[in-house]
Amino acid sequence: MDYAQEYVTTVHDLTDPTPAAPLAECAVVVPIAGDEPAAVTPEHIFSTLETVGPASVVVPLRAPAETAGAFREWIQNFEVPVTVLWCDADGIGDRLAKHGLDGPHGKGRDVWLGLGVAADRADYVVVHDADATTYGRHHVPRLLAPLTHGHDFVKGYYARVENEQLYGRLTRLFVAPLVDALRENRRAAFLEYLDAFRYPLAGEFAVTAEAARRLRAQRTWGLEVGLLGDAYGVAGRDRTAQVDLGVHRHDHRPVEGSSGLSTMADEVGAALFRALADHGIDPDYDRLRERYRTAADRLVDQYATAASLNDLEYDPAAEREQVRAYAESVDAPGPDDRLPAWTETDLSPSAVLHASRNTETTASSPSPD
Repeated sequence: MDYAQEYVTTVHDLTDPTPAAPLAECAVVVPIAGDEPAAVTPEHIFSTLETVGPASVVVPLRAPAETAGAFREWIQNFEVPVTVLWCDADGIGDRLAKHGLDGPHGKGRDVWLGLGVAADRADYVVVHDADATTYGRHHVPRLLAPLTHGHDFVKGYYARVENEQLYGRLTRLFVAPLVDALRENRRAAFLEYLDAFRYPLAGEFAVTAEAARRLRAQRTWGLEVGLLGDAYGVAGRDRTAQVDLGVHRHDHRPVEGSSGLSTMADEVGAALFRALADHGIDPDYDRLRERYRTAADRLVDQYATAASLNDLEYDPAAEREQVRAYAESVDAPGPDDRLPAWTETDLSPSAVLHASRNTETTASSPSPD
């Protein structure tokens, strides 16, 4: 039975628990993005949240105007208090620009906006993605419960096995071997912290409202690993936990293309290297790239053994081809355009919400800002 502890508190799924948790003091942030109504209406997520009963649900929605309107109508079918934060509203862009925070749009910006609004209305905040087909009513309580045991930041982890294959490729083949390579020739507490997370790219986490206000955010795909860098400063080892959410099945991405894993690897790598710089670690990227390839090849052999003994399909040659693609992302990060902690800006979450709801009049109307 697996109950070994990592560098941070690790809560295993030993009894399929749905623990007691402060749901009445919790806001759940569910970022959603899509062009068509069918892509932004995950019925199983909100029907489950109805049974969970959080105090509030905040949906940062990135979608065209017509799709956003359709979502606002659709969400009224559920008996759960939902606040829709339309992230593509012109008013939000105007408001961010006014405060010097304009920049690229993406998941990270959406979650950051949602964190600000959620932390204003609840003591605890849970964030999770909307594309998991295995989402269950135990997810929010499991993420929340460690916050009542002295922790400020809780990360979810899970197994990615579907269609008799191992998924989670960007974690398995990029982040995990990259952290292994970084740890080969240096001892640093922050690297021990990173290495402790069983699924560092999981989109599921929980924080106290106070901690939520102190987290910076990458604007796009580097959000999850970037948050670990800030969580180390905010919560540290002793107030960080990770919790087993079981087996997850959700959308898969191709390796190539503008929204593929290789593009994501560029942004995840940049976020990781910015976090390293924050904690005084400055790698030699040429040497690190070679050590990464060696570490990744070793892991491919290990995954091949694990897959074989579990009668899963596995293609080592295809995995190594992905490693070669991801190696191009091992390079110095570009300019730092992270969004600041909410405690470090005079932009107010209420102004963001106002801008989202009043897109046609925000520029000329008074706001709570």
